[in-house]
Amino acid sequence: MSGFFAKLKLILSDGMLLKRIGFVIVALAVFRLLATIPIPGIDPVRLSQFFSSNQFLGLLNIFSGGGLSNLSIVMLGVAPYITASIIMQVLTIMFPKLKMMYQEEGDQGRKKFSQYSRLLSIPLAFIQGYAYLSLFQSQGIVDQLPWMAFMLNVLIIAAGSVLLMWIGELMTEFGVGNGVSLIIFAGIVASVPQNFAQLLFSFNPAQIPLYMGFVVAALVIIYGVVVMTEAERPVPVTYAKRVRGNKMYGGVSTYLPLRLNQAGVIPIIFALSILLFPQLLLNFAAKSSVVWLSGIASALLSWSGGAVIYAVFYFLLVFLFTYFYTAVTFDPNMLATNLQKNGAFVPGVRPGVQTAEYLGTVITRITMVGALFLGVVAVLPLIMQSLTGLSTLAIGGTALLIVVSVVLDLVRKIGAQISLREY
Repeated sequence: MSGFFAKLKLILSDGMLLKRIGFVIVALAVFRLLATIPIPGIDPVRLSQFFSSNQFLGLLNIFSGGGLSNLSIVMLGVAPYITASIIMQVLTIMFPKLKMMYQEEGDQGRKKFSQYSRLLSIPLAFIQGYAYLSLFQSQGIVDQLPWMAFMLNVLIIAAGSVLLMWIGELMTEFGVGNGVSLIIFAGIVASVPQNFAQLLFSFNPAQIPLYMGFVVAALVIIYGVVVMTEAERPVPVTYAKRVRGNKMYGGVSTYLPLRLNQAGVIPIIFALSILLFPQLLLNFAAKSSVVWLSGIASALLSWSGGAVIYAVFYFLLVFLFTYFYTAVTFDPNMLATNLQKNGAFVPGVRPGVQTAEYLGTVITRITMVGALFLGVVAVLPLIMQSLTGLSTLAIGGTALLIVVSVVLDLVRKIGAQISLREY
C-alpha cells in the first residue's frame, strides 16, 4: 500500500505525466459527448426493444464504445479500424515485404504500416455504415429516407468512425496507453451505471444465489487475468566477457522475460470482430427482397446462432489469434540475431539459428497456456448463460475481460513513465 501512495505522489508531482493523463481524460470526454449525438429519424422505443432482444447487437455495442445503443454519429466506434488491423496483420503472412516493414524497419516501418491500416478502415467504415443503416431501416428503427439522404447518413457515420480513430491515435501519441483500447474501455465503463440501475429495477430475491455466483466468477476471472497477464517465463542470458583497453566488459548474467500471454486482450477483440462481421452481413442479407438470398442467410443465422456452435468458434478463434498475434509481434530470429550482435548467449545453446529455434520452442509452449486460458475465460460467460438463461452474462464477461486487460496495460504504461522520470 505504501508503494501505491509513493507512485501516486510521483504521478501528482510530475507535470508532464499529469498533462498526458489529462489529455486522455479530455479525449474520452469528447468521445462520450459525440456518443450522445444521434443520427436523425430514430424511433427510440423500437431501438430499445431491438437491443434488449438481440445479444449480437449488445456485443457490437461494446466495440462501438456504447455509441451504437443510441445510434450516435460515432455508432461504428473503432470497429472498422480493428477490422482493418486484422486484415493488415493477415497480409503480413502473405506478403513478406509487409512483415519486414512491420518487424524490421523500426518506428518508421510501423508508422507506415499503421497508415495503411487507417486508409483501409475508411472503405470498411462506409461498408459497415451502409449495412447498419439498412438493417435498422428494415426493422423500422430508422425512418425510410430518400437515397441521397440515406447516403448522407452513411457519410456522417463513416466520418464519425474516422474521427474516433483519429482521437484514439492522438491518445496513443500524446496520452498514456493504447487509444483504441481506452475508447472501448470508456464505452464499457460508461454503461455500468445504466446496467446496475436495470439490475436493481429487476431485482428478484429468489436469484440472490445466482447473483452471488456471478460475483464470485467475476472475481475469479479478474484474478486469473491479472496472474496470467503478469506471468513470465525467464530465459537466462549471459553476456560474454570483452576486454577494451584496460577494462573488462560483460560477464553479466540476466534473463529475457517472456510473457505467458504476449498478445494481451487483442485475440479477444480480433475473435469478436471476426464473429460479428459475418453475422452483421447475414442479418442484412436476411432482410433482402431476393427470396433465395434471404432464405440462405436466414438458414445460416439459425445454424450459427446456437450457443454451442458459437462458443466452439469463439474458443477456436481466440486460441488461434493468440498464436497468430504472438507470431506477428515476436520474432525469435530477430531476437537471436540481436543477442549475438551484443555478445550475449543462452547458456547451453549455440548463438544464432539454435538460439532462435530454442526461443521459438519456448514461446510456442508458453503461448499454449496463455491461449487456452484466454479461450476458456472467453467462453466461460457463454457457459454460465446457458446454465442460468441470463443473456447479459455473455456480454458482461467479455466486457470484464477487456476492462481488466486494459487497466493492467494502463497501469504498466504509467509505471513505465514513472520509471523513466526516476532515471
